[in-house]
Amino acid sequence: MAVYLGTLMLWVLMPTNTYRQNWLPHLRAKFGFTTYFGAQGTTLLIYTFPILFIAVTGCLYLHLGNKLNDNNVLERNGKKHRLGIWKKPMLVKGPLGIVSGIELAFFMMLIALLIWSLSNYLHNSFADITPQSAAEEGVKVWQGKLESTALRFGLVGNICLTLLFFPVARGSSVLPLFGLTSEASIKYHIWLGHMVMTLFTAHGVCYIIFWAVTNNISEMLQWAKIGISNVAGELALLSGLAMWATTFPPIRRKFFELFFYTHYLYILFVVFFVFHVGISYSLIMLPSFYLFVVDRYLRFLQSRRAVRLVSARMLPGETVELNFSKAPGLSYNPTSIMFINVPSISKLQWHPFTVTSSSNLEPEKLSVVIKGEGSWSKKLYQVLSSPSSIDRLDVSVEGPYGPVSTHFLRHDTLVMVSGGSGITPFISVIRELMYASTVTKCKTPQVILICSFKNSSDLTMLDLLLPISGTPTELPNLKLQIEAYVTREKQPTTDNSKLIRALWFKPLATDAPISSVLGPNRWLWLGAIISSSFIIFLILIGIVGSYYIYPIDHNSNQIFSFTLRAFLNMLVLCVSIAATASAAVLWNKKQNAKEATQIQHMEGSTPAGSPNSWFYNADRELESLPRQSLIQATIVHYGKRPELKRMLFECKESSVGVLVSGPKRMRHEVATICSSGLAANLHFESISFSW
Repeated sequence: MAVYLGTLMLWVLMPTNTYRQNWLPHLRAKFGFTTYFGAQGTTLLIYTFPILFIAVTGCLYLHLGNKLNDNNVLERNGKKHRLGIWKKPMLVKGPLGIVSGIELAFFMMLIALLIWSLSNYLHNSFADITPQSAAEEGVKVWQGKLESTALRFGLVGNICLTLLFFPVARGSSVLPLFGLTSEASIKYHIWLGHMVMTLFTAHGVCYIIFWAVTNNISEMLQWAKIGISNVAGELALLSGLAMWATTFPPIRRKFFELFFYTHYLYILFVVFFVFHVGISYSLIMLPSFYLFVVDRYLRFLQSRRAVRLVSARMLPGETVELNFSKAPGLSYNPTSIMFINVPSISKLQWHPFTVTSSSNLEPEKLSVVIKGEGSWSKKLYQVLSSPSSIDRLDVSVEGPYGPVSTHFLRHDTLVMVSGGSGITPFISVIRELMYASTVTKCKTPQVILICSFKNSSDLTMLDLLLPISGTPTELPNLKLQIEAYVTREKQPTTDNSKLIRALWFKPLATDAPISSVLGPNRWLWLGAIISSSFIIFLILIGIVGSYYIYPIDHNSNQIFSFTLRAFLNMLVLCVSIAATASAAVLWNKKQNAKEATQIQHMEGSTPAGSPNSWFYNADRELESLPRQSLIQATIVHYGKRPELKRMLFECKESSVGVLVSGPKRMRHEVATICSSGLAANLHFESISFSW
């Protein structure tokens, strides 16, 4: 926290004359003229090192937190929300979506920082622009101020760029330190992306206007050996504009694949941005991108291996549950998500789905539910439901990713509101509560599940509340009430339970159970990768600087090509990360292989009497005590929608957790009810599908 506050103070002081005229020259004199790092030594020290220090110490903190997680969950049981009022939705409708008080406060702080920085930059720079100074430059005063404004738009845009990659580093340790997940933080990435492109576009447009009015339009074609490279900046801006154009909701929803593939232009954007401003200045935004590259490379290594798909449950309404083999050492919390790739459908497309299993209740299985709502998911359902026999399906995964800890047990009552496939995050919550109430015998809150479906065939998704295996023999301790609403039918049509089918696969011996790419101690390994790769980066770039760059440039920054210097730094950075991450993954792969060998024989067999066939023992399922308890707890309402306001206000317990997952309209309605101030005991949490 001390390092974080110090870094924040540095950003506040950066546009002031105190920093630029007093602090920075002193720091550069001390750290910026060594033969080892050269001019970039100062930036590495005051901008890059503090954030990576937070990330590494955060890994250690999260590792220790995992070891104490079980005890902490029980101790938190029943405690009130100290920040409950700040977590309530403050904004519901509007361009920002559902925004809590804490989010709004931090957003306003960021806006204040941007305004403060821009106003200080402009005030200080305009003071130096006089008729005499403008005449010496061969421009008019207003033209000089236009050029200064263009430059300052770029400087302020870099503040947003510095934060842009934190939300999309899925396995990073920075977000969990603030109680965030990458899925919940995607909206921050969207906000920052819009601000980055708005400021950088203004930066570019102002410069083009300035060159046009001063008859220097040829500056657009300049790629300087020393200093700013205009062509590189224009290429970075064009790459950013191409990405930005596809991010607006109407385009993203209608042409998702265009949005998906266009976003890979971020590579060109970052490379040409570094070429544009030089490596010394770009190191300011390096920390978030550094952590993103580490995370992205680890995801790449995990996605290279095929995982062991054991079985699938086919439901009406083009819904399928995939059941994977899982390493016992892999643990995750409810509402986690996992990215899935099926090469036979698309080698490039990765789609996120909610993990519905509980790592405690099902230590050797991991399940996801996929609803056929797009071309990719419909093709998957067609492949699995085809009459021809399927022995195996080649699947790769990334994840799972989810919250470091959950706070469901602290509530007296837990109300979960879902629409359609939005029920999937709550399946994992209910399975986890089943485990807590029957195995650990700990006190669990009363659970009210309010779920809406279009058709009665979708009611079969309620059967997924019980896993294929690992279900407790009885559920007496879990107080579960299910209010199911079928909105488009007046009465039940068929007995949907008879329509559920299961398909069992024969995985190859090379198919591996899903496991953490860095093993059970992943936070320690991640901290080791970040720290060791950065140390290797410093050593290698120091050697390059001492024995290649310095003999040519002598720290004058006037001889050695800025572009070549930037390229060497990026190359060394990638090599350092790839070497350390690969070594860590290979070490853990050996450990995972031992676990896979131990459980391979058990999972290689299909159920007796039904090898390689559709298998569903309906009678056994219907007679099971857990399913009978589930049926007794369920009330189905046909032809109407739930009265959410009445149902939520009827919950009189002192602490009621309200989770909602589903269409935007439903999420906004529940958020409005919880933020109305008419019920202080309602604590709102939205589970979005931003990914």
